[in-house]
Amino acid sequence: QVHLVESGGGLVQTGGSLRLSCAASGRTFSRAVMGWFRQAPGKERKFVASINWGDDSTYYANSVKGRFTISRENAENTVYLQMNSLKPEDTAVYYCAARLITAAAYDYWGQGTQVTVSS
Repeated sequence: QVHLVESGGGLVQTGGSLRLSCAASGRTFSRAVMGWFRQAPGKERKFVASINWGDDSTYYANSVKGRFTISRENAENTVYLQMNSLKPEDTAVYYCAARLITAAAYDYWGQGTQVTVSS
């Protein structure tokens, strides 16, 4: 089992920044993809960004490109999401997720952390 714990959410004004962290414990694997998703009130959960643990390749949703950066720290089994130039529409619960690189879907999820951007 993989256990994921997010932290770093909070309340920020428009234009501000936050950095989310996702600490992974339990079974860890080198051939994994770590992702961030978000779910706004009354809406479906959506993909935000992902990083391939093996080659550091990254992908971003168009809505966050140029503003958010996903990165990882091997030694601490931690993935980060640096969020800059935040907008009210970024308000959501942010979830960390993990899957094997060969898997079609994310198998492991964190409990989520709330990000609120005030206008």
